[in-house]
Amino acid sequence: MSISTRYSPQDIEAKWYQHWLDKNYFHATPDEREAFSIVIPPPNVTGVLHMGHMLNNTIQDILIRKARLDGKNACWIPGTDHASIATEAKVVKWLRDEKGIKKSDLTRDEFMTYAWQWKEKYGGIILLQLQKIGASCDWERTAFTMDETRSAGVIKVFVDLFQKGKLYRDFRMVNWDCEAKTVLSNEEVIYGEENAQLFHVRYLVQGTDSEYVTIATQRPETIMGDSAVAVHPTDPRYAHLRGKSVVVPLINRVVPIIFDDYVDKEFGTGALKVTPAHDPNDYELGKKHQLEIIDTLNEDGTLNEKAQFFVGEDRFVARKKMKKALEESGSLVKIEDYKTNIGRSERTQSVVEPRLSLQWYVNMKAIAQPALDAVMNDDIEFFPKNQKNTYSHWMENIRDWCISRQLWWGQRVPAWYDENGTVFVAETEAEALAQAQEKLGKHVTLNDLRQDEDALDTWFSSWLWPITVFDGFNPDSQDFKYFYPTNVLVTGWDIIFLWVARMAMAGFEWKGEKPFKSVYFTGMVRDKQRRKMSKSLGNSPDALLLIEEFGADGVRFGMLSCSPAGGDLLFDDKLCEQGRNFCNKLWNAQRLVKGWEVSEEVTDANSFRINQLAADWLHHKLQKLLRDIESDFKTYRLSEALISVYSFIWDDFCSWYLEMIKPAYGQPIDRISYEKTLSLFSELMIVLHPFMPFITEEIWHQLRERSEDVCVAKFPATKPFDALFLQKVESAKEVISKIRETRNANGIKMAHPLAVTIQADESAKVIFAQPGISEMVTKLANLKFFEFGDEPENSVAVIAGAEKYYVVLEKEIDVVAEIKKASEELARQYGFLKSVDAKLSNERFVAGAPAQVLDNERKKKADAEARVKILEESLKKLGS
Repeated sequence: MSISTRYSPQDIEAKWYQHWLDKNYFHATPDEREAFSIVIPPPNVTGVLHMGHMLNNTIQDILIRKARLDGKNACWIPGTDHASIATEAKVVKWLRDEKGIKKSDLTRDEFMTYAWQWKEKYGGIILLQLQKIGASCDWERTAFTMDETRSAGVIKVFVDLFQKGKLYRDFRMVNWDCEAKTVLSNEEVIYGEENAQLFHVRYLVQGTDSEYVTIATQRPETIMGDSAVAVHPTDPRYAHLRGKSVVVPLINRVVPIIFDDYVDKEFGTGALKVTPAHDPNDYELGKKHQLEIIDTLNEDGTLNEKAQFFVGEDRFVARKKMKKALEESGSLVKIEDYKTNIGRSERTQSVVEPRLSLQWYVNMKAIAQPALDAVMNDDIEFFPKNQKNTYSHWMENIRDWCISRQLWWGQRVPAWYDENGTVFVAETEAEALAQAQEKLGKHVTLNDLRQDEDALDTWFSSWLWPITVFDGFNPDSQDFKYFYPTNVLVTGWDIIFLWVARMAMAGFEWKGEKPFKSVYFTGMVRDKQRRKMSKSLGNSPDALLLIEEFGADGVRFGMLSCSPAGGDLLFDDKLCEQGRNFCNKLWNAQRLVKGWEVSEEVTDANSFRINQLAADWLHHKLQKLLRDIESDFKTYRLSEALISVYSFIWDDFCSWYLEMIKPAYGQPIDRISYEKTLSLFSELMIVLHPFMPFITEEIWHQLRERSEDVCVAKFPATKPFDALFLQKVESAKEVISKIRETRNANGIKMAHPLAVTIQADESAKVIFAQPGISEMVTKLANLKFFEFGDEPENSVAVIAGAEKYYVVLEKEIDVVAEIKKASEELARQYGFLKSVDAKLSNERFVAGAPAQVLDNERKKKADAEARVKILEESLKKLGS
C-alpha cells in the first residue's frame, strides 16, 4: 500500500466517517453487554456550530468512543431543542421577509404549518455539522423536543402534576420579554451592570403650595402608574406627612403617602414611588397596603391608554420624552448617572419588564428534595465538586417555575376553560370534554370549551430529555429499562439550574431514579486574554473554518489540550496548529516504519538485544500510561489524559523507541522486532482513538491489512508493569542525554565516537547489567566503548541520576568552564535539596501524604545528596 508523503485530513475524514456510518457502529440496541449511555444537551434547532458546541461534543465523543473500545454497549443520543422563543422569532422574520406575511394575519394552525416547514428546511443543520468533528452519535435515535414521543411525555407530565396538586395557575408579577412578547422564568433573565440615569422627581404634597416629596427613579415612564409614595416609618424627614397624600406629576393623580420599613432610608431621597403593576417589590407593597394596580404597558413595551401620556410610544422613547415633560412641569429636580443591574432576556437581549400576568406554575419545593439529596450525597456525582455548593444554594432557595409562554411554537398548554373560567386539564380534547360533562352536564360540547392559548416553556420539554429519548413513559420500553439512568451528562455550569437540576427532579418525580450517574461541567470557552468568546467581541473563530484549516483531529486536540477538568478553556488556534503538527508527526512515524526493509532472520545480535529491550521498555511504560488514563477517565480529567498520550507518543515512541530500533542505513530490521513495533504502534492508535478518531483509523489500516476497524477495536487492558526495569531504562536514557549535552557543549559532532568511563558504583552496575542497555547506550550516544573504572585523563564529569560518568575528550579541558558548570549545578542541587527537606520536615505533609509519595520524596532526597557529594568531589579535583 503506497503512503502519501503528506497527511491530508480532507482526504480521510469524510471517508472514514461514512465508513463508520455504513458499518452502523454508532447504533446501539439492548443486549447482554454493559450499557453506557449519554444524552446530548440538545442544541437549539436554530443553532449553528460554535466553540462551546465543539468543546462539549468533543468531550462526549471521547467518552462514548472510549466506552465503545471498552466493549460496552455505547449509546449517544443526539437531538435538537425546539427553542420556542428563538425559533418563533426566526419563523416570524422568515414569513415577513420571504413571504410578506405577518403573524397576526395567520391562525395558530396556519402559523404552525409554516413553522414546521421552516424547521424541516432550516432546522437541525447543527447535527450535520457535529458529524464534521467526528461525533459518533446514534443518528437513528435522533430526537426533537417537539416530536410526537417527546410531546406526549410533556403533556402527560403536565396533567400528572396538576392532578397531584403540584401545578397551579396564578396572577402574579412575572419577567416579561417585550420583544418576544412572552413571560420568562427567573433563570432566563441575565443580569449585568449597566450605565443608567436616576431621575429625581418632586411630588407636591396635597394641600400645600410649595412642599414636595422628592423620589428617585430609573424608570420615569412608569410614573403614570404610581399608586403611592412610600417612606420609612422612622425617617424623621417625613414623620410629619403621616396621613397625607401627594400629587403625581403630569397626570395630577392624588396618591397616599404610606409608611413601610421596606424602604431604604439611605437610597436616593429615602422616598419611593410605588407602582404595583411594574415592580415585584412594589406589587407586594401594593397588596399589603391595598393600593390600586394601574398597568400602563402593552405586551410589546409600548405605553397604553392608562398612561395618558405618550400612548403607543415605546417605553424607552417615552423615557426620553419624560425628561422634557417633567422639566416643563417643574417636577424634575436633577438627573444623575449611576450603575445598576439590568435584567435582559437570555434569548432576545431585550430589557426585561416586570409585569402582572396570569400564568401556570410548578410548585418546585414539592419536588426538589430527592434531587438535592442525590447530589449532596454523591449519588449523582458532580465534576468538579465545587458545583455542589452552587447547586445546593439554588435548590434550598428554590422558587416556583413559571412554565407558560405566550407563544405558538411549542407544546400547547393542555387546559380547557368554559365561559366561567373553570379549568379542565387533560391529555386530550376528548378527555377534557368528558371532565366538563361530568362536572357541568352532558349538554356541554367542544364549542363550549376553549383551549389555553399559551405554549409551554421549552425547558418543560428538555427537563424530561433523559426519560423521553428512551420513550420512558412507555411501560414496555426496553430501551428505557436498559439505558436509563444514563452514565454521564456533559454540560456547561451556566445551565445547572435551567436544565441539570430540573432533569434530576424529573427523574426522581416520575421514575424514582436519578437520570444520570455523573455530571461533568465544562468550563467557558475564552480567548487567551480570558475574555468570553462572542460574536460582538469578534474573538470567536468560525468552528467549521477551523476544521477546514487544521482538520477535525487537530481542532479536537486544540480544544481539549487547554481544557482542564471543570476549568475555563483559554483557546488559541495555535493549539489546533499543535494538533495538526501532532498528526503530521504520527503520519511521518508510520511512513518511517513502513519504509524499513524487513529481514526474516536476525542478522545483528546487538541490534536484536536493543530492539528487545526497547519493546519491553515501551510495553511496560505503556502499562503505566494505561493505568493513569483509566484514572483520568474516571475523574473526567480528559485534558490531562490527552496530554499524557501525546507526550508518550511524541517523546517515548517517536523520539526514543523508534530511534532505539531504527536500523543502520541500508540495513534491515528483523521480522520479530518489526512485528512488535507494528503491534505497539497499533495499540497506541487504539489509545489515542477517542481523542483523535480520524488519523488513528487511517494509520491503523496503513500499518496492517485488516478487516477490523480501530473504532470498534478492544482498548488495551492494563497489566502489571516492572517499575524497577523502567527506572533502569530511564536512567540509561538520562546517560545518553547527558553525553549528548557534553558533545554539544564541546562542539563534538554526533558522528565522532566517544569513550566513556563509569565510576565504579553499584547502582550503575545494576543499570548496565540489564540486557540490551549497554548496547543501547553505545548506539544512541555513539560510543567507541565504555568501561567501569577511575577517572581517565582529559575527561569531563557527567552526572546522571546519582551516578558519575567521565566522557573522554580528545582536546584540552577548559578547567574554568568546567568549574563554572559544576558550581552552577551544585547550587541548583542545593536548592532542590532544600525544597525536598522542607516537604519532609512539614508534619502535615508527612502525616497526610500517601506512603508512595513519601517514598518518592525520600528517594529524591537521597539522589540529591548523592549528586551534591559527586559535584563537591568534582570541584575539589578541579582545584576549586
